[in-house]
Amino acid sequence: MAGTAVKKQDTAPAVDLSAWKDVWVFIELERGAVHPVSWELLGEGRKLADEIGSRLAGVVLGRPGAETAAVCDEAFAYGADLVYVIKDDVLGDYRNQAFTHGVQRLVRKFKPDIMLLGATPLGRDLAGSVATVLRTGLTADCTVLNIDPETGCMAADRPTFGGSLLCTIQILNYRPQMATVRPRVMAIPEKRPGRKGEVVEEALDLQEQEVITKVLDFIADEKRDEAQLSFADFIITGGRGLAKEENLQLLWRLAEVMGAEVGATRPVVASGWMTPDRQVGQTGKTVRPKLYVAAGVSGAVQHRVGMESSDRILAINTDPHAPIFDFATHGVVADIVQLLPALAEALEERLGQTGENQGEEVK
Repeated sequence: MAGTAVKKQDTAPAVDLSAWKDVWVFIELERGAVHPVSWELLGEGRKLADEIGSRLAGVVLGRPGAETAAVCDEAFAYGADLVYVIKDDVLGDYRNQAFTHGVQRLVRKFKPDIMLLGATPLGRDLAGSVATVLRTGLTADCTVLNIDPETGCMAADRPTFGGSLLCTIQILNYRPQMATVRPRVMAIPEKRPGRKGEVVEEALDLQEQEVITKVLDFIADEKRDEAQLSFADFIITGGRGLAKEENLQLLWRLAEVMGAEVGATRPVVASGWMTPDRQVGQTGKTVRPKLYVAAGVSGAVQHRVGMESSDRILAINTDPHAPIFDFATHGVVADIVQLLPALAEALEERLGQTGENQGEEVK
């Protein structure tokens, strides 16, 4: 059974905390594209900033060009009050040394109270380096962020010990308070086009010859054959209740009718029935679909943290006491081997599907 632990530092203050203000969000810009987690974090950062009465700032590092100005406008539209910008050709491609140098310069000069980054490959790499250089605390893979009314510090919740424990961590005596959040954990806030803010430009003060790593070539990832669970509107996930690999076809058939992605729990992936890119949960993908169908999924906390933010959750399980029913929007006590084919057939009949419209989304 999952529990909750609270961890707080109890040493003497390492810095003058009164000098540190504002909430910052690192805007992950790579080759002209902003990772959506940046906008998600601006929404969460806005809530934190309003609660402590501070400003919300975005941080943008990239090469000189019009795209940087466009990113600033987007950041204002998603809630930022100001954006700190460093533009330099050295920042054309992500390299840890150059980006760490730029971010830590901004932090030392402007002293943010809180700094949030996406728990993406880039964000995780950068966050760890920046926290190390600044000698501050970093809470990774957070699922909930709040302000503790007693301490006034950020209280960051994250699963630990294989997901069996939810831990609330506070960084009391060091600044900035840093945290990373996985994509799709937070909702993207409402966009307000035309909203304005302040742009603060700073120099990188780092020459190309000082950067150890060099970019020789760029080869884009080919993801056409991989699952895109994090951004799917409809997901059907199979768990232990599948009983055997052959029953996966039941998921695929229903997914085809609904226009859905197919996911799996960790035991299903560990059995070799499904590839790791389709795993949902603490050690897999975090998803936020309009509808999440949990077929034969028990609902352990390790899985829950990856899908509980779904708009609607339909749980199907033979065990009426399965944990999944505690937080599902709708629940059906049934054998998925019998129910899934019936659902697929009923949906096909209702939609009047033929070969021409297979895969049409269910509204």
